[in-house]
Amino acid sequence: MRSKMLTTAVTAAAMLALAPAGASAAGHSSRARGAATCRLVIQVEPHVITNGEPVQVFGQLLCPGKTGEGQTVTVYKHSAGTPGYVLDGTATTAAAGFYSLPPLSGLSTDTTFYATALTYRSGKQTVKVAPQVTLEGPLETTPLLTGFRNRTTFTGKVNPADGGAEVDLQRENGAEEWGTIQKTTVTAQGGFTFIHTFVVPGEDANLRAVVRPHGPFDVRGTSNARSYAISQAENPKLTIVEKKYPISYGESVTITGVVKGGAGKTVTLTEHAVGKKPFETLTSVKANGSGEYEFVEKPTINTVYQTTSGTVKSAVIFEGVSYVLTDTAVSATKVQSGQSLTFTGTVTPSDPVVYLERQNTFGGGYHVANVVAPNSKGEFSITQFVFGLGKAVFRIKAPGNHENQAAASTPFPIEVTPAPPGSLKPVIPSKLPL
Repeated sequence: MRSKMLTTAVTAAAMLALAPAGASAAGHSSRARGAATCRLVIQVEPHVITNGEPVQVFGQLLCPGKTGEGQTVTVYKHSAGTPGYVLDGTATTAAAGFYSLPPLSGLSTDTTFYATALTYRSGKQTVKVAPQVTLEGPLETTPLLTGFRNRTTFTGKVNPADGGAEVDLQRENGAEEWGTIQKTTVTAQGGFTFIHTFVVPGEDANLRAVVRPHGPFDVRGTSNARSYAISQAENPKLTIVEKKYPISYGESVTITGVVKGGAGKTVTLTEHAVGKKPFETLTSVKANGSGEYEFVEKPTINTVYQTTSGTVKSAVIFEGVSYVLTDTAVSATKVQSGQSLTFTGTVTPSDPVVYLERQNTFGGGYHVANVVAPNSKGEFSITQFVFGLGKAVFRIKAPGNHENQAAASTPFPIEVTPAPPGSLKPVIPSKLPL
């Protein structure tokens, strides 16, 4: 089950609160040398982002017996691969010494922050940045064919262009784990290409690209996942075609074909679930005067079909059955930076995991922002803290696996408004797929 393979994006166990005066805050604050009257705290959220996502710098000047209000806080940052620290911005402390800077976008590599105020300096906080990776290929509604003559080209982009980094084409196996099936390197311009030959028909292929940590990046970049069916090229003596691919859970599929010179001949439909062989006989019909035949089936999971007539066998085809997402909703379409939204809905049939995806800042597409396991009825609720300013777009996705194909909700545009000082707090980290 995928729900057993979730991993936190950063190490944290629960909601934190900004430390009160006198409390320990190792790694987040420090006192001026020789002084023990005030303490300066800095926080940066989120701790791990995909290139282009905004972060928020905030904190508190804690002075016993004083409010810490009206003081200037200066924040500095250091980007991996560049020398020294540079000014990020300044803020004036509000009541209780709270401060915050406007949301910061444009971080393209790991960045470390610290703050100063009066004679005090905070500890350091680092934001890890993963490159944005996109994977493109044939339309997912077009089954891919086996054999060298039908080899398939997949292309992608990495932003920033991490030239020389290893990029792996990965395929999900029956245990719902990802394994590498091909490797290449990212070009200086940030592109990559895979030309792949599929061998075994009657299977699904859930694919993604992963860029390994390289150069200034110590967090891998993971692309969107693409779901395909693998079928065979037609046998002209006995053709087989599904009229719709994929179908949604609960729909029927019509399977048709032609027996060459087969007027009145018996055609038998056989099937097996993906990964479950051999074929089993379903039913038979008589071809019409033109050798044409038709079957109507209602599979509930991804299914492989083949027809036979005498000693002649058709190609093997794959019919995908996609999940159905219903009642998807978000708790609000406007949220203050640092506050949470709740995304809810139902997936049918119940899937091991459901993804919350956020639209990429550059180049379109989506990346996974959070993961949750639905209950036995397929109902799910995802709590997501949102940082930044302006427009953020999310969607729900039930990722494909060996039993069912992927499905995605309509997008949810969210307006993110500024957060007043003192309202920003460290948050529970999101979960991401392993």
